[in-house]
Amino acid sequence: MQATRRRSAGAGRSSPRPAAWHLWNMCLGLFGVQIVWGLQNVNTSRIFQTLGADVDELALLWIAAPITGLLVQPVVGHLSDRTWGRLGRRRPYILAGGLLTALALLAMPSVTTLWSACVMLWVLTASINIAMEPFRALVADTLPEPQRTSAFALQVFFIGAGAVFASALPWMLTNWFGVGGGAETVSAAYAVGALVLVVTVGWSVATTLERPPGKLAAGSADIAHPEVPSARGAVALARSGVGWAIGGGLLAGLTGWVGAPRELYLAAGISAVFGLLQLAAVLLRRRGRTSIGMVVIVEDILHMPPVLKRLALVQFFTWFGMFALWVYAIPAVAALDPAARDPGSAAYGRSADWVGMLFAEYNAVAALIALALPAVALRVGRRACHALCLGCGALGLLGFATFARADDLWLPAIGIGVAWAATLSLPYAMLSDGVPARKMGVYMGIHNIFIVLPQLVAAATLGVLVRVPFGGAPGGALMVAAVALAAGAGLALTIPKAPDA
Repeated sequence: MQATRRRSAGAGRSSPRPAAWHLWNMCLGLFGVQIVWGLQNVNTSRIFQTLGADVDELALLWIAAPITGLLVQPVVGHLSDRTWGRLGRRRPYILAGGLLTALALLAMPSVTTLWSACVMLWVLTASINIAMEPFRALVADTLPEPQRTSAFALQVFFIGAGAVFASALPWMLTNWFGVGGGAETVSAAYAVGALVLVVTVGWSVATTLERPPGKLAAGSADIAHPEVPSARGAVALARSGVGWAIGGGLLAGLTGWVGAPRELYLAAGISAVFGLLQLAAVLLRRRGRTSIGMVVIVEDILHMPPVLKRLALVQFFTWFGMFALWVYAIPAVAALDPAARDPGSAAYGRSADWVGMLFAEYNAVAALIALALPAVALRVGRRACHALCLGCGALGLLGFATFARADDLWLPAIGIGVAWAATLSLPYAMLSDGVPARKMGVYMGIHNIFIVLPQLVAAATLGVLVRVPFGGAPGGALMVAAVALAAGAGLALTIPKAPDA
């Protein structure tokens, strides 16, 4: 083994190109994955409103996206940690998820009713989460710690490039290729996205080699992972489960009693389900079934490493703000043009296309900034770098909420792009250094829970915020988003610092 390492290191010094191409091949699939997210982020509200949804219903209708990520990513991470076959541990899930996503992408624009659009959004998001989750763990499996910040930054470059392509695609099809516009443009964009996804994911799967579980990359944290004691730990788990379940029930009852907005039922359901899962884990453990995946995942959540606990708070505010941007950017920009108030009007379509270009801009900025992040993080530390970038994002969202002319929004989009570059890279670099290598996949999936939960909270509360304090003005949601990112920037400075971070 040592001889092999010496030969690999020598080859890398004499010819760095193969190592670089290996990294590019590994990350290329994220270009196609992000095209899917980009098409979904830009066009989902447009599809919903075209099918008759009101503005204050959009956040709730979007709920499929975060819920499926909440369920799918930890399970896929847990399963891939325990998988090894001809394609390795992560690549089988990447390939299967990519193919399922392509099929869902082709079907999504063809829906004709609001309920069918919601169902297809569930299917599409579940499939793309299956493909996306293993990409993060693949980097952590393959590369030693000093190279991970650069690798995650390269992933952001491909993510940004894919999002730029996806965001601008409807506009390009309409203006460069004469596609008819409206639903025809969206359908064509989704078909192109499906093709690119299959090609790029297939390339990554075909050209990337994985190491067997016993030969994972050196440098992963080998920290102790506490197991739940048979008696005292089970009691604590049961108490926690009862508390979450009762809390969810009380919130649901209070919502019905006072006639509070129906979105609060969603928060109540999340609390109750999490509590019931903990109680189920206790019951299964008492019966000796400790290998059941849900038992392991729930216990891993309750015994997270300190870095992940603090990152959870930062991610809550960050993704709450970004979710608000994705849901309300189109109606907020359309509200600046009196002729664009009708979702079926040509003016509304032009506003939606302009938002697509703004999203393309902030993703392009993210792709470029990501290449500079490793050097900045090395100089000032990952925590300070992350806080600085999120602060730029808060200013950008504030500009989206307050600028009076849609044509001027290119400027705040730059700040959003800086924040997006950090959001997609630095938390993963910090996380990969602070969790056990043997649980890299499941903790990457659990980390996604704290990306998803704020989106669920946003889906449950943004409709109320738009209706009540802001009188139905979608720009109010973007003001709340700016405050959320500013809070995330402050909390980023409290993330536990690794010795080399």
